[in-house]
Amino acid sequence: MALRARLVAPPPKPRELWPYHKLKSASVPASLLFAGDRRMEAETYLSSGFGIRAAIEAQGDGWVPFGDLGNVTQPGRLKGILVSPEYGTPFLAATQVFDVRPVPRKFLAMGKVEGAKDCFVDEGTILVTRSGSVGRPTLAYDAHKGIIVSDDLLRVQPKDKRQWGWLYAYLHAPQVRAMATGAQYGHIIKHLETSHLEALPIPTVPDAIADDFKKRAARLLHLRNESHRLSTEADSAFAKAVGNVKPADKEEGFIVRAAAMFSGRRRLEAAYHTPYAASIFKRFKRCDRLGDVAERVWWMTRFARHYGEDGIPYLSADELFTVNPQETKRILVDPADNHRDFFVEPGWIVMACSGQVYGLNGAAALMTDYHRNTFFSHDLIRIVADKSKIRAGYLLVTLTHRTHGRPLLIRAAYGTSIPHLDPGDVADFPVVRLDELIEDQIADLAESAARDRAEADAIERKLAEDAGALVDRFIAGKRL
Repeated sequence: MALRARLVAPPPKPRELWPYHKLKSASVPASLLFAGDRRMEAETYLSSGFGIRAAIEAQGDGWVPFGDLGNVTQPGRLKGILVSPEYGTPFLAATQVFDVRPVPRKFLAMGKVEGAKDCFVDEGTILVTRSGSVGRPTLAYDAHKGIIVSDDLLRVQPKDKRQWGWLYAYLHAPQVRAMATGAQYGHIIKHLETSHLEALPIPTVPDAIADDFKKRAARLLHLRNESHRLSTEADSAFAKAVGNVKPADKEEGFIVRAAAMFSGRRRLEAAYHTPYAASIFKRFKRCDRLGDVAERVWWMTRFARHYGEDGIPYLSADELFTVNPQETKRILVDPADNHRDFFVEPGWIVMACSGQVYGLNGAAALMTDYHRNTFFSHDLIRIVADKSKIRAGYLLVTLTHRTHGRPLLIRAAYGTSIPHLDPGDVADFPVVRLDELIEDQIADLAESAARDRAEADAIERKLAEDAGALVDRFIAGKRL
């Protein structure tokens, strides 16, 4: 059969420009490639951190390697042997150390784990992430006492105690985070070694400036310890008032009446009917529905995020429940979009409504004056307590207590991959009522803890800001 020519559309013209990204390139002296670690990756020299480091070192004097002021150590890698809580020592992964209230989920057999004793940390030790998001610092405080802390955190101790505050503040400066990122290595998971941190240049500061940073860091550490102590006392007082909870049935398998499964929301998941949650509820002599003691329980609608330096401060659920977020995001808003509806007021409670049930989901925090004029994510449930019926601090403890409150809350989460909490389910949460005097005592402790935590975060942000300003001043050629 003969083939006839057919008319077809002409082929598209070849693209003259690559549509996805532009090539980033630069020329560097060959001597840089063969000095120090002999880094051959282009990204090392194209990063902003490399330029900052070169600018500091170009000043000639007035700076020293970080290792001259601080001892940087890394414990040996842990090969953990997991056991049940009653037989093991609690363990915190690197990311858990940054939680507002770190709660161990793994327990290790101390006698079987080589090097585990080296992973305990002393109060005031500077911890720095060395894998993943590298160079992120925090201070060890009472919440980390007696706990095995992951070897994925470098330990920094000052050689001169007077320099402790300056070392910590310097690691918070955005320029230093950029330098740490520039020094990292690895393809999929980035890493930072002790030698990389030791080699970073750090400007030397006069004793007066060092003393000021040390004083503020000490205040920060005190507030973190005090907040942890007050929160622990509030939880202990609540548990004592409610009483011990012992489930009558085993969690591995239990029987539920069909009437209980098909009433109300018709929850068919076994997790909702767990015997432990039922045992907690049986301890309550009197309780109120949360929606009846709150003025309002709601969440916001989704929105398109547009970030920019000229925007207003923005907090997501992850950042809110972290002691020192990696960076303060700013979101651009249009005044006509009613953006103030996303702000919160002191005394409100905000709760993460998505995430894993063993982690972020259901975490709650009490808002203070430090949270004013901040744009909060839609992924946070807002709860406004009715002051004539209940105090916000006491309500927070009933929601977040690890053994006497949270199990009743988190059982209502739905979904498999990323479970969610619905405001309606939160409004149905049973709030146990105690004597007014006891409730006030618990509320006082919880509200004081929230204020101390917020003040500590404000000090930490100011330390980073001031350290960054000093680095800029040094690069500009002005002595500190």
